[in-house]
Amino acid sequence: MSRRPPRPPADGTTTAPDRPVGLTARARPWARGTVVTLHGELDLDSIAVLREALDRALATRGTVVLIDCGDLAFCDSTGLSELLDAAVRAREHASRIELARPRPIVRRVLELTGATDALPVRDGLP
Repeated sequence: MSRRPPRPPADGTTTAPDRPVGLTARARPWARGTVVTLHGELDLDSIAVLREALDRALATRGTVVLIDCGDLAFCDSTGLSELLDAAVRAREHASRIELARPRPIVRRVLELTGATDALPVRDGLP
């Protein structure tokens, strides 16, 4: 299931500040691995952005990838599925994926589906 992007505002801007469209992923190193910061909406239309960022972060065996969800406004079932698939790929390479700072709407999806069993959740960033 994918959400349609919101209509552009009447003033001609391409996105409204409170309605992110698409997804960006920014990676930075930290002592135990990589922090990947997500911004926007994680759905069928943006899944490739997440997959590419996680593939790069998981290229090193035995690493921890911490996904910062503080700016993730939405996550649908395809986004959740990709996170869970990435957790499996990580374990196969002696690595681990954790989530940090999910917004209430994202946290609720994680809790309702039981995904927190496979994806540990932190309240803060290192």
